[in-house]
Amino acid sequence: MRYYIYAIFLLFTVGGSASPTRIVVDASGHGDFRTVGEALNSLPAESSEARLIVIRKGIYHEKIFIEKNNIILKGEDKATTILTFSLARDAWRCDHPDDWGVATINLRGSDITLENLTITNSYGFDNTAPNLKIDCNADSVTHTKIIGRQGHQMALRSFQTTRLKVINCDLKAYGGDTVSPWNVSGGMFYFKDCTMEGGVDFYCPRGWAWAEHCTFIADNGPACIWHDGSADADAKTILKDCSFSGYDGFKLGRYHRDAQFYLINCSFAENMADEDIYRVPTTNTIQWGRRVYYYDCQKKGKQYAWYANNLDRPPGSPDPAKIDPDWVFKGKWNPLKNE
Repeated sequence: MRYYIYAIFLLFTVGGSASPTRIVVDASGHGDFRTVGEALNSLPAESSEARLIVIRKGIYHEKIFIEKNNIILKGEDKATTILTFSLARDAWRCDHPDDWGVATINLRGSDITLENLTITNSYGFDNTAPNLKIDCNADSVTHTKIIGRQGHQMALRSFQTTRLKVINCDLKAYGGDTVSPWNVSGGMFYFKDCTMEGGVDFYCPRGWAWAEHCTFIADNGPACIWHDGSADADAKTILKDCSFSGYDGFKLGRYHRDAQFYLINCSFAENMADEDIYRVPTTNTIQWGRRVYYYDCQKKGKQYAWYANNLDRPPGSPDPAKIDPDWVFKGKWNPLKNE
């Protein structure tokens, strides 16, 4: 008994803490919980160490809320570990004042990692009719709303979150804003080896964002990527070694707030439109001018002049070899630390 007590004492004193939390979710009942929501609810609100939730193969039809910090959701296999929910943002906002709950994964916590998962908002895939009329309390005139198949459908939506990593995940919707990591003043977001699919602005970070070795697929809509860096002149979105494809004539990107794009060594499908990332006409004041930069980008078939190298234009004329996550996040966060 004395030895057992001493061993427990060592566990909590040598190294400072017990082993990190590890929870297994299995839809068939062979884990600690059957749903991701139950696993998250079982955890304390705060922790100084990451809590790992391993999700075994299966289809999990649930809407997930992460308001706690230091959480890792890690799927057993990306292709067969599927988190899915069906919801149009326009329908949600008929009965709710904001976007909290509009996505398949809704984030308020920080230091979050999502890995080896397929995350889908299936509304546009499930509803093939172009429009649907619904009752809508938010409409004070007709009390109805027309919901379009191509409207906003978030697979991932973040709020106050900063330090978010998404590794080897497929994020899918048929409509716009599929991947919406939004925290314009403090958001730091890192994506690697992901596939993102959707409609207008289906990858639309606010703040500081890095995407590496990612595949972007446009199902519809006037632009694939979007950025909001209006809170800080340094905020930027970097896309490195990424590829873009989609329907005939798909367009690369757009912005209507202050934005800063860097596309490094990216490849474009032959059927991409001959149109640069463009500003949408609005009344918004653009404080820092047009900031769209390219280096070593290529396209199948006919080449377009607008993505020619122009890294001599941004302040400091950055060396493309030195554009890495540390350069983006200014040493405030190292997302590669645990890789």
